[in-house]
Amino acid sequence: MSAAISEPGAEAAETSVAVKKPSGGGLGRYVLIRFLLIIPTIFILTTLVFFLMRITGDPITAALGGRLTKAQLAERVHAAGYDRPILVQYFEYLGNLLKGDFGTAVSDGQPVSSILLNYGAATVELVFYALIVAFILGIPLGMLAAYHRDKAPDAALRVLAILGYATPVFFAGMILKLIFGVFLPILPVAGRGTTETEYIMSGVVGPTRFYLIDALRIGNFSVLGDVLAHAVLPAIALGVLTAGVFLRLVRTNLIGTLEQQYIDCGRSRGISEYRLVTKHAYRPALIPIITVMGMQIALMLAGAVLTETTFEWKGLGFKLAEYLTARDFVAVQGIVVFLAVIVAFTNFLVDVIAAFIDPRVRY
Repeated sequence: MSAAISEPGAEAAETSVAVKKPSGGGLGRYVLIRFLLIIPTIFILTTLVFFLMRITGDPITAALGGRLTKAQLAERVHAAGYDRPILVQYFEYLGNLLKGDFGTAVSDGQPVSSILLNYGAATVELVFYALIVAFILGIPLGMLAAYHRDKAPDAALRVLAILGYATPVFFAGMILKLIFGVFLPILPVAGRGTTETEYIMSGVVGPTRFYLIDALRIGNFSVLGDVLAHAVLPAIALGVLTAGVFLRLVRTNLIGTLEQQYIDCGRSRGISEYRLVTKHAYRPALIPIITVMGMQIALMLAGAVLTETTFEWKGLGFKLAEYLTARDFVAVQGIVVFLAVIVAFTNFLVDVIAAFIDPRVRY
């Protein structure tokens, strides 16, 4: 009998211990870990880019070989320090990166940091416009496909989504230019603005280099309209790719949400299917979009090279194509590393936003 007797409160304590769940460290710990993971990510990417760029030899010979004599090449290579051991060059490059020095372009002599400053805003602005297009097209069409599940509109929208993310960006750009620049000449097909707009923007004091922001700052609405008109076709060409992905994600997750018990309870209370889709089920279905947004931004930055080249949108993608043609691997290396840093920080921000919205991602 005495063996069956336990101390008061012992059973309750054991029960509380048994049902206690791991806390996962909380939001602060999660954010700190995700931030610290940026460092090895950038380090690995930088290392890969550096050594891949050196497979073909030193940047001076790659860019200027055939245009200079052997003696002149040797002199330039020695002056730049490219005749030293590769590991010495690598650690020097890492040290310069920590100071914000991305090197100097071989083909035109411009500091790569000034190239990033002058052209980086154009690429970020284009990706911003493309994301707006992706949200405007992908989310409502995904909801519409889920609402008409397994019916003709759903099948048509799924085919449209496949065409969206399977069509090459440059091909979509050429079709858009042909339609809206030749058959229906209602939209500009090249550049970020007219010559007049470019002249006005060059005179802005303390420019952000984001044409949309600078046009609002100076209060010139004709320039603002011109900037937005020039952005329409590039944004559509780049945004349709991600819109197709968003459409499929929203459709799949919305259909899964509509099968949940609380949705069935809503149906039993007489709530219409349209209201269930638009008011109750779509928000949980948006969480996967946020979690994959970092990857989609990385794809957009990659697609910006072809988009900017197609529409002569003078951003980092446009300059990257120029430097690749010139075999200027110093400039290419700097631009690729910079884009990798943007992708790493974007993924960090997306993970933090996802953790705020859905605490389950912290565990």
